[in-house]
Amino acid sequence: MLIDLSEILSLEGKTQVVEAPVSMDSFQSKLGTFPIVEKKPVSIRITNSGKKVLKLEADGAVTVAIPCDKCLKEVPTTFTIHLEEELDMKVSKEDRIKDLDEINYVTGCSLDVEQLVHNEILIHWPLRVLCKENCRGICPVCGMNLNEGSCDCDQSVPDPRMAVISDIFSKFKEV
Repeated sequence: MLIDLSEILSLEGKTQVVEAPVSMDSFQSKLGTFPIVEKKPVSIRITNSGKKVLKLEADGAVTVAIPCDKCLKEVPTTFTIHLEEELDMKVSKEDRIKDLDEINYVTGCSLDVEQLVHNEILIHWPLRVLCKENCRGICPVCGMNLNEGSCDCDQSVPDPRMAVISDIFSKFKEV
């Protein structure tokens, strides 16, 4: 959803409140595509504080299904969107790039709600997602989810770099 900022820019002190629905069905990044399983509208409050400076406040929530890092079961992960920012509308796109200002959700006199939500998810993306603290993962041989039961696969695949040490341990077992 695009919000037109031209009207609010024309009146100093004016405030605009918008309940913007999130229309994204999935989150896409270099990590892949992840389904959005729940979304709440983003409440946006924009205030013209004068001299072409807008105060932006945004609140909302989006739940994304991210696979567990060990067993690949989808884990619903909620991202709370809370943003308070001042937008200087006098600054050009080129100047923002020079200043390393990463506000890419404002183009001209339009605010792109979807891009704002995308940025907030990307910024708060977790380093690791587990379905539970003691997730056992999947069997490297047959692919069975070890949280749901055990398999009969041979799990004793020795690391070739440890072959010398394993020989020592097998000699101790014989004695």
